[in-house]
Amino acid sequence: MSSRTDREMNPLTTTTMLTGDVVRAGDSGYEAARVGWNRLYSRYPEAIVFCCDTQDVVNAVRWAREEGIALRARSGRHNLEGWSSIDGGLVVDVSRMKSIVIDEAARTATVGTGLTQQETVAALGQHGFVVPTGSEGGVGLGGVILGGGFGLLTRSMGMACDNLLAAEVVVADGARSAKVVEATEHNNSDLLWACRGGGGGNFGIATSYTLRLHELSNVTFLVARWTGHDHLGALLRGWQRDAPVADDRLTSALEVDSTAVELSALLYGGARRDLEDQLRSLLAIGNPDVTVTEGPWPSVYGDVDRGPNDVFLWKFYSQFVTQPFPDEAIDLIVHYMANTPSPPSNFFCSSFGGAVRHAPPGGSAFPHRDALFYCEPGAAWNDPALNSTALGWAADFWRALRPYGDGAYVNVPNAAASDWEREYYGSHRERLREVKATYDPENVFSFEQSVPPVAG
Repeated sequence: MSSRTDREMNPLTTTTMLTGDVVRAGDSGYEAARVGWNRLYSRYPEAIVFCCDTQDVVNAVRWAREEGIALRARSGRHNLEGWSSIDGGLVVDVSRMKSIVIDEAARTATVGTGLTQQETVAALGQHGFVVPTGSEGGVGLGGVILGGGFGLLTRSMGMACDNLLAAEVVVADGARSAKVVEATEHNNSDLLWACRGGGGGNFGIATSYTLRLHELSNVTFLVARWTGHDHLGALLRGWQRDAPVADDRLTSALEVDSTAVELSALLYGGARRDLEDQLRSLLAIGNPDVTVTEGPWPSVYGDVDRGPNDVFLWKFYSQFVTQPFPDEAIDLIVHYMANTPSPPSNFFCSSFGGAVRHAPPGGSAFPHRDALFYCEPGAAWNDPALNSTALGWAADFWRALRPYGDGAYVNVPNAAASDWEREYYGSHRERLREVKATYDPENVFSFEQSVPPVAG
């Protein structure tokens, strides 16, 4: 990996130094630097700059604007549609910005945008604190927060974005420059509101977040597994009835692949007996294999991390559900899961309700607070010969189920949706356009489904 400055790259046209570790096409580390988690999409940027601090990000945005080339922000490389990279442009990678400063008296932490969820859980746990995150440890925390962020602490602590108190954001400045702004409850509060669920990369590049901390407590984590799909319909009916109205300390998820159905349930600050009592009606269906783990959240979190690690091609669609699935929708799920294009292709649901129903002080751009649960069909495969079959299955599944949902998750984009702004943002879309016009009127931070600025 090379470390070149802007003047070495193009000494005649720019006045800004491109700082950080810069990797260009032809460099030995270029291939490793450019690829993302989902290999279905492959982009070839002009350069990737690995930023180590906020000034590196400012310089990168200024440099791209002076050069007149497009840029994309990237952290954990998990953008499911490959939108965190761009052919011929500049990728501003913030994955090395992993600082963390904890104020135990104030119960806040200021964290760098490059931390993964696993790193965040572990670091905060050492000090006796926790924040709600998603369940996949390798995903970057920053993108999760900016899109909403939910997992097995959601019903007890709210969304990840609900716990965002402030953000440091690099935004465009004038015709060719960039600057740092602080978004807090009292300064640039409209930007803070947008950062709470308005999507990553829409308004600038967030470099750090100040989060409200919760006291660390022991958890009880249960996994029940039913081999085959004989009980899938009954499990879906029972889970969607019970999960959204359970004890607020209990969050659960149901996942189906080609071979089994798995229930994951976490009770925060409760005993095994309490958890099993609340899940009694589901556990009475069939004869599941059940394992229970009790301990501090950081030690249990590794067992929560879902999804295979050896699959490289993915296609997901997302949906929020505000009314229970009728029988015909459940029949559709059973049908599609009986005809998966590959063994790891799956259908996933995560329970809402509880603390999610209450927006934080100052509000948030996340609009799906009345959802009973979230769900996503996802194709997963490794053989490129399956591309057409897998993509077709996922798209058909999504379209068949779409009439039974209400809205979608910006972090799991429905790229084919013509009304994506409504699906992601609901009634908040016009205000988000106004925020965009305030902080990025030139639409510097743009991608395939970025928020457009309101017409001036």
